[in-house]
Amino acid sequence: MLPVEIGLLFSCSGSYRLIAEACRTGALRGIADANADPSLHIELVPVERDPGGEADAYAPLCEDILANSGARHIVGCVTSWSRKEVIPALERLGGFLWYPCPYEGFESSSQVVYAHACPNQHLVPLLRWAMARHGRRGFLTGSNYIWGWEVNRVARDLIGEAGGQVLGERYLPIGDTDVARMVEEIRATGPDFVLNNLIGASSYKFMRALSCLAEADARFAPDRCPVLSCNLTECEIPALGDAAEGLVSTGPYFRDGAGRFGSSFEAAAYASVRSLAARLAHAGEVLDLDGLLSVPDRGELSIDPVTHHTTLPVLIAQVEDGAFRVRERWDAVTADPYLARRDRLAPRSQLRAVPR
Repeated sequence: MLPVEIGLLFSCSGSYRLIAEACRTGALRGIADANADPSLHIELVPVERDPGGEADAYAPLCEDILANSGARHIVGCVTSWSRKEVIPALERLGGFLWYPCPYEGFESSSQVVYAHACPNQHLVPLLRWAMARHGRRGFLTGSNYIWGWEVNRVARDLIGEAGGQVLGERYLPIGDTDVARMVEEIRATGPDFVLNNLIGASSYKFMRALSCLAEADARFAPDRCPVLSCNLTECEIPALGDAAEGLVSTGPYFRDGAGRFGSSFEAAAYASVRSLAARLAHAGEVLDLDGLLSVPDRGELSIDPVTHHTTLPVLIAQVEDGAFRVRERWDAVTADPYLARRDRLAPRSQLRAVPR
C-alpha cells in the first residue's frame, strides 16, 4: 500500500464547531473506507490541524501542512472567510483545497474544488419554493461576513426580480447573540418569510427567539412565516432543539430516515475524500488539480473541470417532529457559480414533489 498524506483543516472549537465536526467525521470516514478498499492500493494518512475557529489561524496552519508534510490536498475550512484566507497559501505552495460546505458563489479558484452547493443549487430553488407558497415579502438576516453579505445580496436581487420586497436586512458579528432588535423588526414588519444567514451561536439564539415569537403571535408560525436557511442541517438540530420545528432548508443531502450520513456536510467531506482517493490511485503520479480532475473517480463527485464546482442533487426539506423531511428535489443540478443562466433557476424539468 502506497501511503499518501492528506490534510484536514477543521475547527474542533469555536462558533461553528458543530459544522466542522460533521465535516471532519465525514472526511475521517472517507479515509477509513478508502483505506479498506483493496482496489485503490493506497493508504491515506491524515495530517490534521485545528484552527480553533480563529480566522487568522487558517492560513498559517494550511502553510504548515503543505510545508511540513507530504500532503498536497487539504479537505477543510467551513466559513468563506477561512476559505479565502487559505487560497494565497495554496497558490504559493502548490496545494489544493477540497471545500465541503455551501458557499455564496462568484468564485472559481484553480486551487479549490467546491464540493458542496453554490447559489443556483441552494438559494435560488429555496426562494422560488418559498415565494410560491408563502409570498414575496422577505426579511434577511446574516452574520457580518462574506457568507451573510453575499447570499443576502443575491437574495435581494432574486426577490426584486420576482416583484417582491425586502422588508429589512440586519447583521450580527459572528458569535453575537443579541438578537432582540432583529426579532422586534421582524415582528413589526410582518414578512412572509425570514431568510436566516446567521451562523453558529447567533443562529441558535435567533431561532429560539423566533420560536418564542411564533408561540406568542400566530402570524409568525412556520406555516405562515417560515424561516429559510441554505446551511442549517441535521448536525445543528441538537443545538436548536424545538426551535428547529418548521425550519425550511436546502442542500444536496438530508438523512430523512435511513440515510448514510448525518448531514450534507458529512456527506460532502466523505465524497471529497473518496473522489480524491480514487483519482490519486488511478493517476499513479502527482498531478496538478486540472490533471487530477481529468482522471475518472468512479462517480463519487461530478466535478466541472473548468469551474471546479460539482453537479449535485438539490433538496428542499422541512423540520417536522425534530427531523428534516424532504418536500421537493431536483436529481442533478449543474453548478452555475456566477448565476450566468438566464432563468437563474434549477431546471424545472427535474423537479420531483415528495409527498408529505
